[in-house]
Amino acid sequence: MTLVRFFRSDGSLDREVEATEGDNLLDVAQDAGQPLEGTCGKCISCSTCHVILAPEDFARLQEASEEEEDLLDLAGNAQRFSRLACQLTVSGPTMTVRMPG
Repeated sequence: MTLVRFFRSDGSLDREVEATEGDNLLDVAQDAGQPLEGTCGKCISCSTCHVILAPEDFARLQEASEEEEDLLDLAGNAQRFSRLACQLTVSGPTMTVRMPG
């Protein structure tokens, strides 16, 4: 199991949940009541599941595809450690996820 920590855009802790390694991060976030839409149904055609990862989590995950990078270029408040939750699987002992502002 992986402990996933969800933080609000102001940096305050919102919720911690346990997830199974390999679960889709968008599904975990939505089940935890996070404000992520996932409008495109994980088809990489929107950025409504944009999240900001902790640097250590960002570094150990697979690199974003060109399609994902293109959408992140259009996402509001995108940062160096931004990713689309629909393209990520839960892994490691912990994951730290912040909602963009």
